[in-house]
Amino acid sequence: MVDCPLLQTVRLGPTEYWNDSCSVEELTYAIERGAVGATSNPQIVLEVLGKEKAYWVPRVQQLAADNPRWSEVELSWGLIEQMAIRGAGLLAPIYTREAGKKGRLSVQVNPANYRDSGRMVEQAVHFAALVPNLNIKLPATAAGMVAVEEATARGVSINATVSFTVPQAIAAAEAVERGLDRLVRAGGDPDRLAPIVTIMIGRLDDWMKALVTRDGLSVDPAALDWAGIAAFKRAYGLFRERGYRSRLLAAAYRHHLHWTELVGGDVSMTIPHAWQVRFNASGITPTPRMQLPVEPRLIDELRTRIPDFSRAYEPDGLKVEEFDTFGATARTLRSFIKAYHDLTAAVRDIVLPDPDVRAR
Repeated sequence: MVDCPLLQTVRLGPTEYWNDSCSVEELTYAIERGAVGATSNPQIVLEVLGKEKAYWVPRVQQLAADNPRWSEVELSWGLIEQMAIRGAGLLAPIYTREAGKKGRLSVQVNPANYRDSGRMVEQAVHFAALVPNLNIKLPATAAGMVAVEEATARGVSINATVSFTVPQAIAAAEAVERGLDRLVRAGGDPDRLAPIVTIMIGRLDDWMKALVTRDGLSVDPAALDWAGIAAFKRAYGLFRERGYRSRLLAAAYRHHLHWTELVGGDVSMTIPHAWQVRFNASGITPTPRMQLPVEPRLIDELRTRIPDFSRAYEPDGLKVEEFDTFGATARTLRSFIKAYHDLTAAVRDIVLPDPDVRAR
């Protein structure tokens, strides 16, 4: 292990950190510094395809040669699966050592199916059969909550993603609990699973800032970087109080407080490679801070000035049927769906190169 602030974080226990990418080079860096998990989504897969062209372009070409009847969509999912399997292989020793509670890579179902629980569950079950150390990402949409319960009941270890608020986190955790209870009644082993509930704290901050601009609001700028942390800490307290068997994970890093304020919590943090490098070069000595509340004046400022913060922060701030249209949810779904289509286009460019581009 390479001694560094992130390794010091995990040594303090029980906080874990993950690599927010399935890039082999970046994941290797992270594992050497204490990471015990990784994640992917269509946007990440597209980025890795660009970074690791020498490895992945020939494999896409081979996929196409081996499967001449596959569409661009099927080839794209074949690529996603191969990346997931390759990344999961690096984590397999951790998975074995930790009896399945760590050492997992998260792979996301088709974001365009966010309204169709049946299609999401079908794909989740398929992914879960690829290798044992995968968590399957399902969105915290109305249909996603149905899918979380059903997939869990079928023995799939889920990761509730596209989630930004306390109500979404609670709904996901409750869906997991129902699924685990059904699994037990069917004779399954709930201890084999390691369910995750994500809160994308940086994307909640982003939405607060977007509202300030869109609606011409006057808000103390210091408060805006605390919205996601406040929601995460609120959810963490409720998870511990209610005994949910899901583990909270913080995602979408924007600044170092998204790391330092969560140290000491029994949580995971999925951190992009660039932020890992920055944190490890920061000279910051991490100390437990999860138990420290966000300053009340900052929360009051956000509550008073931005109604959507209260919707995100209060446990009953959103109804399940409102999850899909909450600003941060809609923005993120749209970006993930676009990235999925961009990935399909990138696969097309490999399999069917543009002749005009080649001629230049």
